[in-house]
Amino acid sequence: MTGIRVLLFAGFAAVCLLTLWREMVRAVPADQADRAKEFVANHVARLRPLEIAASRAWWNANVSGKAEDFEEKERTQNKIDEALADPQKFQEVKAIKEAGGLADPLLAREIDLLYLSYLEKQVSPDLLKKMVALANKVEKQFNVSRAKVDGKEMTDSEVRRVLKQSKSSERRQAVWEASKAVGAAVADDLKELVRERNQAARQLGFPNYHALQLHLNEQNGADVLHLFDELDALTREPFAAAKAELDKKLAEDCSVKPADLMPWHYHDPFFQEAPAVYSVSLDAPYQKADLLRLCTDFYQGIGLPVADVIARSDLYEKPGKSPHAFCTDIDREGDVRVLANVVPNEYWMGTLLHELGHSVYSSKNIPAKLPYLLRMESHILTTEGVAMMFERFSKQSNWVERMGLTVEKPAEFDETARKVRRNQLLIFSRWCQVMLRFEKSMYENPDQDLNKLWWDLVAKYQLLKKPAGRNQPDFASKIHIVVAPVYYHNYQMGQLFASQVHRAIARSLFPGIDPRNVMYNGNLKVGEFMKEKVFGPARTLPWNELTRFATGEALNAKAFALDLQAN
Repeated sequence: MTGIRVLLFAGFAAVCLLTLWREMVRAVPADQADRAKEFVANHVARLRPLEIAASRAWWNANVSGKAEDFEEKERTQNKIDEALADPQKFQEVKAIKEAGGLADPLLAREIDLLYLSYLEKQVSPDLLKKMVALANKVEKQFNVSRAKVDGKEMTDSEVRRVLKQSKSSERRQAVWEASKAVGAAVADDLKELVRERNQAARQLGFPNYHALQLHLNEQNGADVLHLFDELDALTREPFAAAKAELDKKLAEDCSVKPADLMPWHYHDPFFQEAPAVYSVSLDAPYQKADLLRLCTDFYQGIGLPVADVIARSDLYEKPGKSPHAFCTDIDREGDVRVLANVVPNEYWMGTLLHELGHSVYSSKNIPAKLPYLLRMESHILTTEGVAMMFERFSKQSNWVERMGLTVEKPAEFDETARKVRRNQLLIFSRWCQVMLRFEKSMYENPDQDLNKLWWDLVAKYQLLKKPAGRNQPDFASKIHIVVAPVYYHNYQMGQLFASQVHRAIARSLFPGIDPRNVMYNGNLKVGEFMKEKVFGPARTLPWNELTRFATGEALNAKAFALDLQAN
């Protein structure tokens, strides 16, 4: 009997231990979830007011250009950096992330994103402040700088007008060189900023800032480079052929030989836009049009209204204001605004469609029920892709006429527009090759001859000649290198996303119609598709998973290649 009692007791003990173990297993995820929820709630309570204040300060600085507004912009960013630099908070979120066990996918996603946000700021506080101050200083210089020719300042639109219309090579050269002058003004500060960014990256265990930023944006450097190598092979010969055709027309316009063409002959300071060399002007339908009304009517017609965005926006040129264009979501609660410098032409029609495309992919249409941290676009490349998809319509006569404008000789307009659209895709793709590879190499070796690196890449990928004897930091005249570092490759990846999403819309809503002939005008189902397939998931899905959800396949160049053929 004693043996039996011992066995019974041992069995009972085993059952008790098993029950206790099961309870402990069940308790760990619950405790972990509570810990994660508490961390997220605390973070949002501390950071949300700071982020809203920083967004407003950033807006004010870019609209006014005033020194005091830029100082406030710097102060608000420093407050955010100080909060994210807290080493104790970083260790806490790191521990939560590494422990895993979060059953709620939204909570797990929030923790993953917070980990990356805190990771970036785990460098010395003095270094963080110095980087913000330098970046702010350079951005201010861009905002207040204007090209100056013969003692007269020129707006960005005036620079573009000369490069587009002047028949004088000498005048073009003077204006082009003046547009690059900001590069020399900021180059030393930019180089110092690159060194500081690299120092910060090394403190975090990364070889350089470029590698760090790709990691923080959930991208693999080798994968990005492989994709751009594919695009290089895909576009190299078509681009060379298209440029040869353009060169003949550009040379005729300025009475020079094609072999003598220089960068200032290409209608855009960086040759990132397709030159307007054809007999039919794409500007003509827009020169007397109300571009804001066109945008309002178009987006209203597809169920994505933007009238409230336009009402909050700052849309015309003025001294001190940023000469560029952007869209910003101030509070993730619907306060969405666009900064622009509108002139009635096709460039600004496309730009407005682009920026308002960003605006509809924002808290205006992202579900308000989502947590604050996830209530934004999946990735910078997906919002750029949406903006680019809508932007493409400005160059299509079917769209123009459906918007109530008159197109003289629509067949000729479309023939020109097809060439311009195809040229634009090719030209921009080659330009993005320059930007990606320049930034990558600059951060890998900032002490090399960056002027030479820039022009070597321009020659290789854009087939442009460096002006004889020129040794200026022209790379530094591109504002994105300063204020949006390691960002530009996302524009081209956005182009791929745009092509894939458009063809997914065509398959779903316009079966049997050639995607190149699909117009969205007046079709509310387009807005429904975008809300469900693109906007709705917001940041709950990483960019690669969102691409599969929206289009049925991973991001690739197939649809983009078809667009090159179709045009």
